[in-house]
Amino acid sequence: MLDSRPSSDRVRSPSPAEYLARADSILKRIFAAYGRPDFAVRLWDGSYPIVPPDGRPRFTLAINHPGALRRMFLPPSELNLGEAFIFGDYDIEGDIIAAAGLMDYFPRLRLSVGEIAWLATQLLSLPRDFAADTTRPGLRPRGERHSRQRDRETVQYHYEVPSEFYALWLDRGMNYSCAYFQLGEEDLDVAQRQKLEHLCRKLQLQPGERLLDIGCGWGGLLIYAAQNYGVDATGITLSQRQMEWAQQRIAEAGLSQHCRVVLQDYRDVLTDRPFDKLVSVGMVEHVGAARLPDYFAQAWRLLKPGGLFLNHGIASLKSHQPPRTLGQRLFQRDSFMQRYVFPDGELVDIHEMLRAAEGVGFEVRDVESLREHYALTLRHWVRRLEARHTEALKYVDEPTYRVWRLYMAGCSHSFARSRIGIYQALLSKNAAGGVSGLPWTRAHLYRS
Repeated sequence: MLDSRPSSDRVRSPSPAEYLARADSILKRIFAAYGRPDFAVRLWDGSYPIVPPDGRPRFTLAINHPGALRRMFLPPSELNLGEAFIFGDYDIEGDIIAAAGLMDYFPRLRLSVGEIAWLATQLLSLPRDFAADTTRPGLRPRGERHSRQRDRETVQYHYEVPSEFYALWLDRGMNYSCAYFQLGEEDLDVAQRQKLEHLCRKLQLQPGERLLDIGCGWGGLLIYAAQNYGVDATGITLSQRQMEWAQQRIAEAGLSQHCRVVLQDYRDVLTDRPFDKLVSVGMVEHVGAARLPDYFAQAWRLLKPGGLFLNHGIASLKSHQPPRTLGQRLFQRDSFMQRYVFPDGELVDIHEMLRAAEGVGFEVRDVESLREHYALTLRHWVRRLEARHTEALKYVDEPTYRVWRLYMAGCSHSFARSRIGIYQALLSKNAAGGVSGLPWTRAHLYRS
């Protein structure tokens, strides 16, 4: 049917040139307070509203279509920025870890009421022609937080991605946790072996001892400890894919009599035959602050008197400081990490973690921060993943690839800037009379 309204009454769609002009104005206003930019922004027609003074950008934000800025900034949130990236509304070309620094800038952007109103009007005038769904939907878990069923669901959401995908960019031992750099120049395989050795030395492993790895991943530590220290090693995981991969690697190494992996929640491990040593690497983040006393109580029950527990995990830093600006409150209201990466993951301060351990009877014997080590580990992972992009798409789709690229870049930046930390805490369940059995010095950790 023909539109009989007078032409003056019809709503005219903006022209392509008008969309470009609006996007140019929006970007220049958003980044007006940035100072001297070290990055470039390229619009969908190839124009550059923002370029660094020296013409050498560390990275380029490529805005892919007229509706991209609307997806990114309306409303302003970490989640919207993350979703716009994984759905392809914009790309990051170059150093994505440097680009992660923009997440420090956006929440602190100070705008007047008039400026906010102007930006909202301009963003609303842009089209909503962006993707509405993805083959990797964000997870909204149901049920009691940190119940067995819900923990299984959230852990599997992350780890049930094909193991072959992880194998493309992890080290040969498939260690999905912070490496240990003695010089900072080692390749990833060397640094991860150094991490495994560091863990084993801290635990004072001896031939014939029984070791339990809580959250064992693909079995890298189990295999290393059995091969190099002669222990009998058991690992538990909630991921079927990890269990199957680890069991295959154990069999290929000829260690089936000395290593095993069980699909099991840490709360369900039987305590009738305690272990000599316990280790947990990168699992405590899934426990939850309210469950920490239960977690350490179960570890206490699983450990023999005189035994050691090495707990290695990420912790929050400066979490007591409240958001200082409206922008920070907006950006904290919904988390990309919670939706697409680690649902129900919780970071607590190290003192809270140690207090929970001491509350059940453990003595804290050693605490080491590896914050810089994890920033470098993640940089290795991002670069290796980017180099295997085409191969990665054999196992996952493009949005999933982008999730991992974005979250690991953001975490590397956060560790480097001391937004988050990571600690290895060595805990002792002292024998009668307070005997720990530990050496008097830390020299054993650094012997050649």
